Amino acid sequence: MKTFVVRKYNKNDYTIWNDFVAQAKNATFLFHRDFMEYHKDRFEDFSLLIFEEEKLRAILPANKKGNSIYSHQGLTYGGLVFLSKLKAEKVESIFDEILLFLKENKFETLYYKPIPDFYLSEGNATIDFFLMKRGAVLERKEMNLAVNLTVPLKISKSKMKHFRRIENLDIDIFEEDNFDPFWEKVLEPRLLEKFDAKPVHSKEEMALLKSKFPQNIKQYSAFRNDEIIAGITIFETKNVVKSQYGATSKTGEEFRALDFLFINLIHKYKRKGKHFFDMGIVDSDTEDYNSGLLKQKEELGCSVYNQDFYKIEIK
Repeated sequence: MKTFVVRKYNKNDYTIWNDFVAQAKNATFLFHRDFMEYHKDRFEDFSLLIFEEEKLRAILPANKKGNSIYSHQGLTYGGLVFLSKLKAEKVESIFDEILLFLKENKFETLYYKPIPDFYLSEGNATIDFFLMKRGAVLERKEMNLAVNLTVPLKISKSKMKHFRRIENLDIDIFEEDNFDPFWEKVLEPRLLEKFDAKPVHSKEEMALLKSKFPQNIKQYSAFRNDEIIAGITIFETKNVVKSQYGATSKTGEEFRALDFLFINLIHKYKRKGKHFFDMGIVDSDTEDYNSGLLKQKEELGCSVYNQDFYKIEIK
């Protein structure tokens, strides 16, 4: 008789899934079904629940594409989610049952991206060893830049010099409920102009997510003479805040308004007792990484942390 039973998520699991996410060791609000499903038309969900004697022990947010399973492509991070009391030996057994379940369902590859360690006070390395023992390949690493808010800040002298100058320029910072000004006047036009790209989230999607997670999703905007010149969209979790979007207008560039906003928020969240300010990865379409972006984030006090991406052939 099997110790663990694995099955695919269905809509009747909505409550038990979300209750588990609220208690898990290594989960954030991104794993709540209301967040995962705002873009369900783009991904074919294949999330898994793992039970032991009818008690839910772990979940795996995931989607399918062809004969591959992905640690959900619609999320920044994912991986196996479980309670802190679950011991490593059981984590190993659960992972084996997941691989067996995927094999029985004719999948050939699992792409797995765990949540970065700095999100979790207890760490998140339990699964790494078992991944490698079962033939996982570290397909790639990304440099994830984050400010450690638990130690003295290391913002560069040049950034602080400009910050003190900007403090006297009557730039006002507001927390807004409306995403329209930032999206319409700064983020969308700047992404289009610089990269011929659009934000991953539309302003309507952000408004919907904000209504679902008002304590986790926040918009900070910088204004001068009633004109928005920069903005940062924050995803806030228990220990970490992440700048999901940050952009400045051409006028804002002249005043270094985005740096001004970042430094204000870094100090704000340090005072609030957050552990890290996550500024995301510095990938590039044409190079190994975006060196200009890396330099900018390091000057704001960031250090490099790993964002790992694994690939497992299911045999």
